[in-house]
Amino acid sequence: MMTTPPLDRPTNPLAAGLGVLTIHRGQLVAVAIIGIILGLIGLFLPGVALITVAILFGIYLVASGIFRINAALLAHSLSVGVRWLTGLLGVLVVVAGVICLADPFRSLVVLAYVIGIGWIAEGIVDLMAAVQGSVHPRWFGWVSGVISIAAGIVIFVLPAVGVTTFVFIGAILLLFVSFSTLLTMPRRTKKA
Repeated sequence: MMTTPPLDRPTNPLAAGLGVLTIHRGQLVAVAIIGIILGLIGLFLPGVALITVAILFGIYLVASGIFRINAALLAHSLSVGVRWLTGLLGVLVVVAGVICLADPFRSLVVLAYVIGIGWIAEGIVDLMAAVQGSVHPRWFGWVSGVISIAAGIVIFVLPAVGVTTFVFIGAILLLFVSFSTLLTMPRRTKKA
């Protein structure tokens, strides 16, 4: 026979004392304030924001590579070939991470090139869809394809400007979302 706890005694005193809405409001305010701070840093100090991202990316690569090397050394269930390949890949990833940490700006340029390649590929796909007639209206595929290819080429020609523009637009969006979170959060109810 199952019994249920009595309803007159709360099961979580923290939630009962503060209320779910109060905890939720506190989290929303904290996230919004952090978003405003990061947005202002991205807007007024884009170089600092970019270098921070590059350094974090380098740290991630080093940690990921060490994990792969560790897996190659300790995963005895894998075949010898897979273990060697995993270990070699781990070493390459660690080297890439060290290069990113040694020259964070260069890693941002590489990131810009990857984005540029993606945009050019997406533009080609859009143009092919327009040629085949699989997108309606067709002119939308043509316009989208040309804009994507042009943006990819611009990123290749001016990678630093492209990455800085991403940070600028991202900072504006982050500020907008953070301020709108503060302005639209649920209001406290007055106790009777």
